[in-house]
Amino acid sequence: MDADVIVIGAGLAGLQAARRLQRLGHAVAVLEAGDAVGGRVRTDVVDGFRCDRGFQVLNPAYSAVREWIDVPALGLQRFGVGAVIRNGRRTTTLAHPLRHPQHALATLRSRHTPTTDLLALARWIAPGLPRLPGVRGSSTQDLDRTLDASLDAVGLTGRLRRDVLDTFLAGVLADSTGENSAAYVRMLVRYFALGTPGLPQEGMQALPEQMAGSLGDSVRLRTAARDLRHSGTGVEVSTDSGTLRARAAVVAVGVEQLGELGGDLADHPAGETHGLTTWWFRAPELPRSGPFLMLDASRPGGGPAGPIWNTAVVSQAAPSYAPAGEHLIQATTLLDRPDGLAEEAAVRRDLERLYQTSTRDWEMLIHHVVPHTLPAMPPPLVDQGPERIGQRILVAGDHRENGSIQGAMVSGDRAARTVSRLLAA
Repeated sequence: MDADVIVIGAGLAGLQAARRLQRLGHAVAVLEAGDAVGGRVRTDVVDGFRCDRGFQVLNPAYSAVREWIDVPALGLQRFGVGAVIRNGRRTTTLAHPLRHPQHALATLRSRHTPTTDLLALARWIAPGLPRLPGVRGSSTQDLDRTLDASLDAVGLTGRLRRDVLDTFLAGVLADSTGENSAAYVRMLVRYFALGTPGLPQEGMQALPEQMAGSLGDSVRLRTAARDLRHSGTGVEVSTDSGTLRARAAVVAVGVEQLGELGGDLADHPAGETHGLTTWWFRAPELPRSGPFLMLDASRPGGGPAGPIWNTAVVSQAAPSYAPAGEHLIQATTLLDRPDGLAEEAAVRRDLERLYQTSTRDWEMLIHHVVPHTLPAMPPPLVDQGPERIGQRILVAGDHRENGSIQGAMVSGDRAARTVSRLLAA
């Protein structure tokens, strides 16, 4: 045997599975087809700017992050707790009144936060407060419904919903349909309430790189796996450098890639995913100050009037993302919208409208199209655990838990513990 367990995929789920297996005393081999660890959590450095592949943030409130990640070592740079709302030519900053008291009066008086909507929001969040939905043992799964239906049910139908929540959550979920599980979204909202998301000093890729640090030579980059199958009392997988054999395998690739591994997974269906694009621009002058996300509510009836669903001067929240004296702006579009693949000229025009300034001198650094940003999470949110293929192959990933950094890490950890029990039997 080449290892006790072969882990296929060095994203967050695969890395956590490998780390747990290693700590439980098992020899692991991690096979990653890409040129670096991280899976969907990657950072490109362009002319000194850090541009994550898809606008991402790390929430330190995630229980998996608190337990398994050295957050201080990442040097987390935090966003403001709130958002700037663009409505025509007017902007309003809505922010947590205790964390940003300078914006408290404007937030409370804003037409985007009517009292009836705030009370309805409290009613909607309340079922998630005793216990996080989607976590093992949740009593709310039987009551789960779509996000849109759950918001309608509590009467959250006013400007707070139309101008803020629908747009913000669509960017978080990479999905504007409102068809995700309400229990899943409540879980994410509660984590937002418990922690202030931010960005590591070295970019989001610093998270998986920290996770891979203890694995050493166990991680084999540029090593694509194929034809994974059971063989005798173990498993075997083919690579360009030969066949590897182990007592078991954990598969932690994207749900859309499972069938591509062939062998015993050849007939595995590809799961539904949601996608987005992110544009990254260099600006010589600061278009606006403040470490907040900007949301557009300029369309009649609420919602974005152009292709951009959220944008931010990222370097205001995370100065390490840009060289000194320069500014980094991200703009996100959603692939489930007709203008999700808008051309650069259309994105620039929308940015000019949102920031009320010319983008003529802005340089487009890089454009990421991320078609499989997150797995679809329709209701009911079911506690699936790792999927077992035959006797010795387990499938892990955020699609098995919930679509988040938390879900990916927990799924990998659960798969590793299951494999360890299997090998001990």
